[in-house]
Amino acid sequence: MLVSLARVASESGWVRPIVDGSDVLEIAGGRHPVVEKALAASGEGPFVPNDLSLDGQRRLLILTGPNMAGKSTAMRQAALITVLAQAGSFVPAARARIGVVDRLFTRVGAADDLARGQSTFMVEMAECARILNQATPRSLLVLDEVGRGTSTFDGLALAWAIAEQIHDVVTARTLFATHYHELCDLAAEKPRALNLTMSVSEVDGRVVFLRKIVPGAASRSYGIQVARLAGLPDAVLRRAREILANLEAQEPADHRHKQLPLFEAHKSAVEEALGQLDLSRMTPLEALNWLADQQKKLR
Repeated sequence: MLVSLARVASESGWVRPIVDGSDVLEIAGGRHPVVEKALAASGEGPFVPNDLSLDGQRRLLILTGPNMAGKSTAMRQAALITVLAQAGSFVPAARARIGVVDRLFTRVGAADDLARGQSTFMVEMAECARILNQATPRSLLVLDEVGRGTSTFDGLALAWAIAEQIHDVVTARTLFATHYHELCDLAAEKPRALNLTMSVSEVDGRVVFLRKIVPGAASRSYGIQVARLAGLPDAVLRRAREILANLEAQEPADHRHKQLPLFEAHKSAVEEALGQLDLSRMTPLEALNWLADQQKKLR
């Protein structure tokens, strides 16, 4: 084992990490060893290294960005570097300091357990429950797309509450990737939360993934562009863009005529309730719940 680790470290330019008793997890120029080798073998270009930093003041990193931009790779490489460092190995990075981690918890990917009657969402929630009940301040948590297995409002509410519990109670070092851009508001409310995003560029209407983590929050997920790369028919992509434009305008075209009379019947009640809101005292989640209640009344 030691010879194998020494050989791959020598051949791949790995460095000796600092492993200590601090609460720091600092990785400069980190790389995913498997993805890096795969890219080199396929000739698809060099692997783009990334930096990550967690400490006493930065405990919850909320990572947003498009599909295929590299969020999962960035988080998994941090977990791999941590495991390698604590196993006594050199690590694929320019520099690394790892405050000892007692346990590594992950909630990544979709999986079910049909033999036990558990859906993918039930498995996801069971894993989240285990993390919240067993993680300590010395743990490292890697959570990817929590809450995506149910309705939008349910999923967002659960993801928000789970992130708050991690920040306020568990206090573990956490990498939290999500497409719920609303969660970026946590960084304004929670002192140890920080927003990061995957950098992208648009060239002639096409999205270019730069694979680089930068400060800030994503405003789009570029799902339709990824679907185009996957080979969906042009007719499907055109229709998806039309539907997306209608949804973003909060006026679905196919139901415009049906919704108008129903909305007018409740218009005064909605306006009255809206006028009574104290927006200065509402959290983003409370506002979202209020909108959900009003939407139910209009159906």
